[in-house]
Amino acid sequence: MDRSRPLARRPLVALLTATALAATGTTALASAAHAADADLVRNGGFEAGLDGWSCTAGATVNAPVHSGSSALRATPAGADNARCSQTVTVKPDSQYTLSGHVRGGYVYLGASGTGTTDVSTWAQSAPDWQRLTTTFRTGPSTTRVTVYTHGWYGTGAYHADDISLVGPGGETGQPPAPPTGLKTGTVTSTSVALSWSPVAGATGYAVYRDGTKVRTVNGTSATVSGLSPSTAYAFQVAAVNDAGESARSATVTATTTAPDSGGDSGLPPHALVGYLHASFANGSGYTRLADVPDSWDVIDLAFGEPTTVTSGDIRFDRCPASECPGVESDAEFKAAIKAKQAAGKKVLISIGGQNGQVQLTTTAARDMFVTSVSKIIDEYGLDGLDIDFEGHSLSLNADDTDFRNPKTPVIVNLISALKTLKAKYGDGFVLTMAPETFFVQLGYQYYGTGKWGGQDPRAGAYLPVIHALRDDLTLLHVQDYNSGPIMGLDNQYHSMGGADFHIAMTDMLLTGFPVAGDANNVFPPLRADQVAIGMPATPNAGNGHVSPAEVTKALDCLTKRTNCGSYATHGTWPGLRGLMTWSINWDRFGGWEFQRTFDGYFG
Repeated sequence: MDRSRPLARRPLVALLTATALAATGTTALASAAHAADADLVRNGGFEAGLDGWSCTAGATVNAPVHSGSSALRATPAGADNARCSQTVTVKPDSQYTLSGHVRGGYVYLGASGTGTTDVSTWAQSAPDWQRLTTTFRTGPSTTRVTVYTHGWYGTGAYHADDISLVGPGGETGQPPAPPTGLKTGTVTSTSVALSWSPVAGATGYAVYRDGTKVRTVNGTSATVSGLSPSTAYAFQVAAVNDAGESARSATVTATTTAPDSGGDSGLPPHALVGYLHASFANGSGYTRLADVPDSWDVIDLAFGEPTTVTSGDIRFDRCPASECPGVESDAEFKAAIKAKQAAGKKVLISIGGQNGQVQLTTTAARDMFVTSVSKIIDEYGLDGLDIDFEGHSLSLNADDTDFRNPKTPVIVNLISALKTLKAKYGDGFVLTMAPETFFVQLGYQYYGTGKWGGQDPRAGAYLPVIHALRDDLTLLHVQDYNSGPIMGLDNQYHSMGGADFHIAMTDMLLTGFPVAGDANNVFPPLRADQVAIGMPATPNAGNGHVSPAEVTKALDCLTKRTNCGSYATHGTWPGLRGLMTWSINWDRFGGWEFQRTFDGYFG
C-alpha cells in the first residue's frame, strides 16, 4: 500500500542556487523539460461521460463531484468490482505520477503494464473527497500503460473524479492509411457482412453505416446487424492506431433482403407463446387444453422431467384428478392437441422447468434422452420440443472457454441429442428454448469459471447450445424474469420492472455481443423471427412482471424504434416474433391481461 508524503521544504541554499541559475538562463532549460510533461489521461474529470474509459459498472453523475460538473459513480456487484480503466501512450524508462480524487469505501487507483512494478493506492473509507496518488517508472520498452480505478466486492458504490497521469507523452506517430478493398458478403434481411484488406500499422478498424460509426473491430471483417429489411445502406471503414483514425475507405452499398417469413416453422409473423401446466397444479388452477383461447400460437406442455438427474430418461406424467380437478382424460387431451394443430397451433413438450434438472453426462444418457423424448412426441403427436433447462442442468468445465467449440459433456451431449431429434423429425420440427438471463446475457460479462477461475460455471452456459443449433432453432424466448441485474451493451446494469430491461436484453440477442468482453469471441446475432420476449403473465407468476403499458413500450422500441427509454437499441426489428409468458394458467387467473395486450398490439 502506497502512502503519499508532503514535500519537504527546500533549504535556503537550493533557493539561492535556483536564483543563480536563472541569471544564466538555465531556468529556461528546466522549464522546457517540465513542459514535456503532460496529463495523459483523456476525460479524467468525466465531463464527457465515460468517453475514453472502459467500465464494467460505471456511470457519470452530477453530484457529488470534486470539480467541474461530473464524476464517476461505479457500483461493485457479485463477482464484479466495478473497474474502470483507460490505456494511455507513454515513453519508455520515464517517471509518472498517477493521482485522483475518490470517495466511498474501498476505492483503488492504480496502473498496470508499467514494465517495472505495477502500482496501486487505495482508501478504505473516504466519506468525503480524498486525493490518492502514486508514482512509477516505465520499463525500457514500455509504450502503453493502463490506469484504473475499482471498488471492492459487495462494499457499495464509490466515486472518482479528476484522475490524471502526469509525465512525458509517448510517440503516437501517424494515423494509418485508409483501408482498401471494402466489399460486401452475405446480406440478410437484418444484416450485411463486410470485409476489407489489412492496413499496415492498424490496431483496429472503425465501421461506419450511413456516416455513423457503428462498430470497432480488430480484424478485417465485420457483420453489421440490426438493420431493417428491404433497405439500402452505405458502408465505409477507417483504420485506427494510437495516433488516431485514418480517412474513411471508399463507400460500398447494400440492400437488405425482404423480411424473413419464418421458414418452415409454420408460425404466424407474430406469435404468442405460453406454458400450460399439464403435469402439476398450483395456485393458478388447472386449465384444460381445449379451453386455451385461439390467441395462443405455441403451447408448451409443462413439464417432461427425468427419472433421475443424469438418466436422460424423460417422462411426461399428466396431472392426476386428485391434484387437478376437472383434468381431461388422455383421449380428450390427445383430441385437444389435434384440434389445436388443425387450427394452425403448435403444441410442444417442454423439458425441465424449476424441478426438472437434466444432466446428460454420458452418451448413454444422451441416447436415452433421444429415445424417451421421441416416445413422448410420438405418443401425443406433438409438433416439437422446448428446452427449459434451469438450475444446475448446464454448467461449463473449467477448460471450456470457447462457446463455438464446447468441450463439457453435458453441453456436447445436449447439442448432439437435439440435432438428432431435428434430423429425425425434419424441417417442420419446432425447437424452442427458454433459458434464464444468467445462462445467456450474463455471458457478455462472464463465461464459465473465467480465465482465473472463481466464477459460477453456469454463467453463459446456454450460449454454446444456442450457437450450435441456431440454424435449427425456431424460437429463443429468454426468461426476462426472476433475474438479477444484467449488464447491457451500453455497459450499464439493467434491472427488472420496466420496459428498459426487456429492450436491453432483447437488443443483445439481436445485435450479438462479445462473450466475456472478448472482442475476438463474438456471439453472433439471431434473426428477429427467432426471438420472442419472455415475461411473467401476472405478479403471482414470477418476479419482474410489468404492466401492459411497459410491454407496449418495449415492443414499440424494438419494432419501431419509438417510445424508447434510456437504453438506445442497435437496430429496429419489425420482424420480432412476439411474446412468451409463464404461463397460460396464470394469465387465465389474471383475467387474460397478457393475451389481451398481445392481441391489442399485433392484432
